Amino acid sequence: MLAIQKAIRRVHTSLDAPRLTRFTLQAPKNVEVEYANGSKFNLSAEFLRIHSPAVDGKVRSVGGEKVIVGRRHVGIMSAEPVGNYGVRMIFDDLHKTGIYTWDYFYHLGGNKFTLMRNYIKTLKKHGLSRDPPRRK
Repeated sequence: MLAIQKAIRRVHTSLDAPRLTRFTLQAPKNVEVEYANGSKFNLSAEFLRIHSPAVDGKVRSVGGEKVIVGRRHVGIMSAEPVGNYGVRMIFDDLHKTGIYTWDYFYHLGGNKFTLMRNYIKTLKKHGLSRDPPRRK
């Protein structure tokens, strides 16, 4: 089973995204990734947190849609390598289960504006906010 997963990952990586040439964590605010084809993406902590590939207990289901709210000021504490295919991001809201592959970073970077626009539209549609709730 593990051999199959590795083979799928190898094929998936070679077909979808160019080779990663640089990964820079600029904690706590963003990650910068650069690829062999010259694509370079600067991805904010908030953007990465709301698009975490992990199933998360802090996701709200609103009208059948999965929405992560209140993460405007979230920070990245660290990024730990996972094999040679990605990193595990550790956020200051203690979320640490998402493994971001190099392909996924490429997808996020290439679709950043559309993804963020859709996220903001979803929040507005449900009367939610990017800002964390005020403390009492």
